[in-house]
Amino acid sequence: MPSASIKKKIPCSKKNLIKMVLDIEKYPEFVPWCLDGKIHDKIDKGDIIEIQADLTIGKSFFMDTYKSFVIYNKSADSIHVTNMDGPLKHLKNEWFFRQAGDSSEVDFHVDFELKNKVLNILMIKSFELGLKKIADAFEKRANDIFN
Repeated sequence: MPSASIKKKIPCSKKNLIKMVLDIEKYPEFVPWCLDGKIHDKIDKGDIIEIQADLTIGKSFFMDTYKSFVIYNKSADSIHVTNMDGPLKHLKNEWFFRQAGDSSEVDFHVDFELKNKVLNILMIKSFELGLKKIADAFEKRANDIFN
């Protein structure tokens, strides 16, 4: 299973960065290979917000939609994402946010496996580069919006 972590310091408030990450329907505007984002359900339970959302991702011959379950824990400043349906056999991604002066530090971890073994092998080969592109896209989006 591909897994990796990235840590970045982004010049915006933790609150704004979390808000941007939770705005899943805007992902197609800036996230590489993201073709559509749709929030189906959002439940605010006080300290916890639960979201059910779809992301459609694609590149060249591959395009698919996966449903995810997102939990935003306000007191822990963390977002946890798992898959519910779609091409992923397994997905676990975690975001941890910390205010650092005028900037935010985000620690992002992702671990996933595709159901299609051939596509999974292809993803493993380009995973690090793809993850870096996605992390850079979030950083650029934060700079564009908040600076």
